[in-house]
Amino acid sequence: MTQALPATAPAARLPRQIPFIIGNEGCERFSFYGMRNILTPFLITSLLLQLPEADRPGAAKDVFHTFMIGVYFFPLLGGLIADRLLGKYRTILWFSLIYCMGHACLAIFEDNRTGFFMGLGLIALGAGGIKPLVASFVGDQFTQSNKHLAKVVFDAFYWIINFGSLFASMLMPIFLRSYGPAVAFGIPGLLMLVATIVFWSGRRQYVLVPPAPANPDSFSRVVRSALLARRPGAGRPGLWTAVASIVLALASFALIPALGFVIAACIALVVFLAGIGGGAWMQLDRARDHHPDSAVDGVRAVLRVLVIFALVTPFWSLFDQKASTWILQGNQMAIPGWLPEWLNQPAQMQLLNPLLVMILIPFNNLVLYPALRRLGYEPTALRRMTVGIVFSGLAWIAAGGFQLAIDGGDPLSILWQVLPYALLTFGEVLVSATGLEFAYSQAPAAMKGVIMSFWNLTTTIGNLWVLLANAAVRNDTVIGSIERTGLSEAAFLMFFFAGFALLAALAFGLYARRYREVDNYRTA
Repeated sequence: MTQALPATAPAARLPRQIPFIIGNEGCERFSFYGMRNILTPFLITSLLLQLPEADRPGAAKDVFHTFMIGVYFFPLLGGLIADRLLGKYRTILWFSLIYCMGHACLAIFEDNRTGFFMGLGLIALGAGGIKPLVASFVGDQFTQSNKHLAKVVFDAFYWIINFGSLFASMLMPIFLRSYGPAVAFGIPGLLMLVATIVFWSGRRQYVLVPPAPANPDSFSRVVRSALLARRPGAGRPGLWTAVASIVLALASFALIPALGFVIAACIALVVFLAGIGGGAWMQLDRARDHHPDSAVDGVRAVLRVLVIFALVTPFWSLFDQKASTWILQGNQMAIPGWLPEWLNQPAQMQLLNPLLVMILIPFNNLVLYPALRRLGYEPTALRRMTVGIVFSGLAWIAAGGFQLAIDGGDPLSILWQVLPYALLTFGEVLVSATGLEFAYSQAPAAMKGVIMSFWNLTTTIGNLWVLLANAAVRNDTVIGSIERTGLSEAAFLMFFFAGFALLAALAFGLYARRYREVDNYRTA
């Protein structure tokens, strides 16, 4: 049953149910980042001890980024279930319970690889299932009359995510070292249980947008009509592009022996989505013979948004490596003796990220953006995201420079990592916090959950680029080529990803100049 806001509520009043969602998100993010930020060091020092010491860091990175791929792949499933079957509230609630089971497995099976990896799988399913829905659920609580408050709440939403991440990043490495993995992984599990209870407690106050009924003019049906429609005397390039993508996607599974199932499946997914989307775009006007113009224009808007999303993927390939590659770099750096014992582990450098986010979000909104507007420059969503990708590239140039010093034998202090963390975090605020609200505002009403799933899928593809790069440097030919540059493997990859991001920023900026934003907030 759909619950509407009271007719007597002030037009610009913040919905009273928002604190339940924000509280839920703060606890859930503590649980997620709490386990994620100790995953790489735990794998190296405990679960992967049967491997040769030199192989453990690479194997830990593979496990970490494979896990992240799952976390950001399952939003496709969560979005579909919410939009078509259960609605957002019930989907979030049920996937949260799966999430809790996964945390329990990590705490119980700390020395059992099968049980531990099953726990990671359940967390990936649970966290991924709810990930596209909570932000979208926030948007559902607003109407055209108070949507300006939604922009503030999306920033607050992102702020509370980082509030939870800050304390998780600071405390969980301490618990791992002092009390062992059972406690270190058990505490995030308890926080996830609290998050579920908080979310359930607000059930009588939420605006519940029901699942979309069967729609003859849905996104998938318009795409199908565009691909299959004939026109006298015209070819069918879109259809053949789609067919070719399906064939290539199936052929991608032949890469399993060389690259593994996860990489092969992700490549297949990318090829399939690109072919279907590109093919539909080529023939989209043909769908007007079977569907109203509004439906066809809605599909065109979604396809244009997906191009934006695709160009964001390189950012995530850099961002998520702060919890793997940058921790490994930190292990090679000197810890200042004046740092207290409770704050002297490389994994704890990650607390800089949420701490800086909580500072930068209000600074940008209250100081930077107003100053830019006074200078005649409007910091639109797409402009902010372009600059954010650039800053991520600059962060990795700095990290690569530090790696050169480490490789040269300089005893570099780990405090030098403050610089790349600051640059990357500024980029994150411009890309991620902006992208959440941008994705919701551009989505047609019947596609809110699914398009938020595609937004999360950008992180899956970003982690795919990391796995592909890691797999490439295990090839003797590639290793030989890197050695001839005079760079270490770690330094080469850092500069490679920096260049990857800067090229993506250039492409993103050029595309953004021609993109027309739309407004798809629901009416009162």
